[in-house]
Amino acid sequence: MTMLHPETAEAALDDEILTCLGPDGVLHRETTVGGDLFVMYRDMVLSRRVDTEAIALQRQGELGLWPSMLGQEGAQVGAGRALRPRDIAFPTYREHAVAWCRGVDPVQLLGLFRGTTLGGWNPRENNFNLYTLVIGAQTLHAVGYAMGIVRDGDVGTGDPDRDRAVLVFLGDGALSEGETNEAFVWAAAQNLPVVFFCQNNQWAISAPYSVQSRVSVAQRAQGFGFRGVRVDGNDVVASHAATVDALDRARAGGGPTLIEAITYRRNPHTTSDDDGRYRDAGLTEHWSALDPIARLRTHLESSGVAPDFFAEVAAEEQLLAERIRSGCRALPEPDPATPFLHTLATMPAELELQLAAHLAFVATGEATAS
Repeated sequence: MTMLHPETAEAALDDEILTCLGPDGVLHRETTVGGDLFVMYRDMVLSRRVDTEAIALQRQGELGLWPSMLGQEGAQVGAGRALRPRDIAFPTYREHAVAWCRGVDPVQLLGLFRGTTLGGWNPRENNFNLYTLVIGAQTLHAVGYAMGIVRDGDVGTGDPDRDRAVLVFLGDGALSEGETNEAFVWAAAQNLPVVFFCQNNQWAISAPYSVQSRVSVAQRAQGFGFRGVRVDGNDVVASHAATVDALDRARAGGGPTLIEAITYRRNPHTTSDDDGRYRDAGLTEHWSALDPIARLRTHLESSGVAPDFFAEVAAEEQLLAERIRSGCRALPEPDPATPFLHTLATMPAELELQLAAHLAFVATGEATAS
């Protein structure tokens, strides 16, 4: 019951929207790729709690800012659980559930928005790159990394322990950026092993998608010469199936894919935004009824999953919330040497001199302040 098989995501081409698990919790369509629904339910619940706690911490003055992902957990967990260990993900600044799936400590995410880190986490530990605040810039970072994978010969060998791919996340607003379109050109021209996962949450801050494009996100891929897929982003099963299929193609040498996960940003763009100024609350209510966690829970309950499972997740959620609150307030001041230590694999002599001068300057300032 927790592993989904038959049929295929292949039909999700052009403007057909792939949906497997409907808002009613009924599995209307199965897929060839399996996903553990227990794991994905837990991922969605716990990552949403990270989001909820972060908003509360920001309101209490503990964080400077927080970009909520409420309502986008199905897209993110479905995609995040499609990654293999050697694949690498390039996020925007809202992929908190993907970070969770890749094993990044959520307290480390808070450090970026609390100002207690000068670099974030080590991307090499989880193959999850640092958050990118410059809209669309991560698409070119991902394409450059994919070029390196090709030059390393880690594509199309048929060895699952060697072949790897890149999964890069973007919002619909990033499609209006030159970097993203340049990334599409390079990915297509060089047939790179990269999957562009666009969470079309309907709004680029206050600009609706309708003022950005006359065609769907997925259709844009055709203009660049590669495959586009549309998927119900509030359906974790469909999001997982489409991403597994696209990553498999990329690793095998089949080139790039653009996945449009249709979802909705139910909270403001960030905690500094007032979305009531530009959109109708009725829209949020409509999308709340399509909640990705609720539909999976309905499916699990109707499939006979015991209440103990949900109770265990709820208990774990409470422990996580407590750890986030205490962990955030206990975050240490940043080490002034951090940017130097994590910039290059081997520090050249000139940079060592700059580091020494920098630390001496910081020490002088601290002595003066005391």
